[in-house]
Amino acid sequence: MNERKLLTGLFWFRHDCRLTDMPALRKLADQVDRLLCVYVYDQEWFTTTAYGTTPLGARRNDFIQSGLQSLNRQLFHLGQTLIIEKGQPVEVITRLISHYKVTHMGCAAYAGPNEVHQIARLKEAHEELVFFEDSATLLYESDTLPFSLESMPDHFSPFRRKVEKYSSVNASLPPPEALPPPPSDIDIGTAPPTDCTVTDDAKHIGGEKHALNQIDYYFSRTHAVSRYKETRNGMLGWDFSSKFSAWLANGHVSPRVIYEKLKAYEQAHVANESTYWLFFELLWREFFHWQLTKHKTAFFKISGIQNKLPKTSYDKKRFHLWCQGATGFDIVDANMHELNETGFMSNRGRQLVASCFVHELNLDWRYGAAYFEQQLIDFDVASNYGNWQYLAGVGSDPRGHRQFNLEKQAQYYDADGAFRRKWLT
Repeated sequence: MNERKLLTGLFWFRHDCRLTDMPALRKLADQVDRLLCVYVYDQEWFTTTAYGTTPLGARRNDFIQSGLQSLNRQLFHLGQTLIIEKGQPVEVITRLISHYKVTHMGCAAYAGPNEVHQIARLKEAHEELVFFEDSATLLYESDTLPFSLESMPDHFSPFRRKVEKYSSVNASLPPPEALPPPPSDIDIGTAPPTDCTVTDDAKHIGGEKHALNQIDYYFSRTHAVSRYKETRNGMLGWDFSSKFSAWLANGHVSPRVIYEKLKAYEQAHVANESTYWLFFELLWREFFHWQLTKHKTAFFKISGIQNKLPKTSYDKKRFHLWCQGATGFDIVDANMHELNETGFMSNRGRQLVASCFVHELNLDWRYGAAYFEQQLIDFDVASNYGNWQYLAGVGSDPRGHRQFNLEKQAQYYDADGAFRRKWLT
């Protein structure tokens, strides 16, 4: 009697380096006898772009590495290990498929055009594979949206009203209790990989454990979420905003998990305008991701989704002064210094430096977006390019090309000058 052929699965972790709320991973694990868990550093992340930037800067790279370290430790306790490669992703995955005779593959769906193209190439080249691809980065599934992708509103308010009224958020999935083992020639070691220690002042450290720690801190330990609407425009300190964005952007926590913990907090403690406003901000993230899915490469063109050419251009000197925080606008320069030193900038700060970039400096918005991509630890392709288009007047802003009075903004949001003193002295 012939023995049954072993079924080998490959799960490609991309912007979803966690185990909770991973439907494609669970489906794949249920179907195979052995499993490869893979992460690929795309070589293009380290290549200079047409804008003179590098897509993956040092700060986000550190955050990603700590997240991979944390994920590998989680996998070890399930008898697994994470294979980390660097190269051209399709070529790397194809080599692993061939070498290990992979029969099934899984990954989370993602709206980025590069990610969509990579999966399309793999499916075309490996038609024999059983493929699992599920959403793991959004609140809503496409079949729960109250409109087709083509008829999706291009402005946030009608989008928000429709999804709030007609759509529901699916429950998140727990992490798997077990996974198939890796192929026999892959050694998982005898001791768990090291992980960063979680402390109350851990701040930005990658990994699902650290994401959940920050959620617990912001909700249960400080109740800062109950004051979010009043503090969200702050620029100095840690508690004025949730700081969830880095873990969300790198996939160390699911927005559905945050949503569920928010609803649990509202039920146990208080539901007010501030707790709603955190959900409101999750909807902004959702909106930009569906906008990217709809408009694809138009998200990266100078004319934006409106196909309207702005009256800006590239000037090397002005661009470098902005990057260095030497524009002469102190509120802008302070925010750029914070970004360059920490990889983080407040939401208010991002609006101000982008407004200055487009209006006072009259620069091509794509250069600013590319610099943010390089510097931010919470870079998210949809939110980043969607927001830059918005400020540049070629995106989803119904008013179009709005400009901030930098002096008044500084007086209002940094009245005592503490933020500027911190970053300019």
